[in-house]
Amino acid sequence: MHFEIPEFTCLCPRSGFPDFATIVIDYAPGPAVVELKSLKLYINAYRDRAISHEGAANTILDDLAALLQPKWLRVVGEFNVRGNIKTVVTVEQAAPDYAGPRPAYQRPAFLGI
Repeated sequence: MHFEIPEFTCLCPRSGFPDFATIVIDYAPGPAVVELKSLKLYINAYRDRAISHEGAANTILDDLAALLQPKWLRVVGEFNVRGNIKTVVTVEQAAPDYAGPRPAYQRPAFLGI
């Protein structure tokens, strides 16, 4: 499964200014799959949340892994440039016995708001 979420927003925990990103989720399903409306509502809940770039990517990975129990999961947060720095956070996990494909990461087709 592959999802690109180009309108992700959260708040910088230090300044309170908004951060914008494209979140890319790739996973090999386990016993459950994510329902798109639920994913949208979950992602939109970050709009008013003060969280770091790394914290957002790790929390999304942890939450999806706990709920879906995928065989393999990768979350990439491509954050827009702010203060002359572009941040790309990549987090990944796999079941211990997973030997299936792990597609190479491809930058999102839609690169911003």
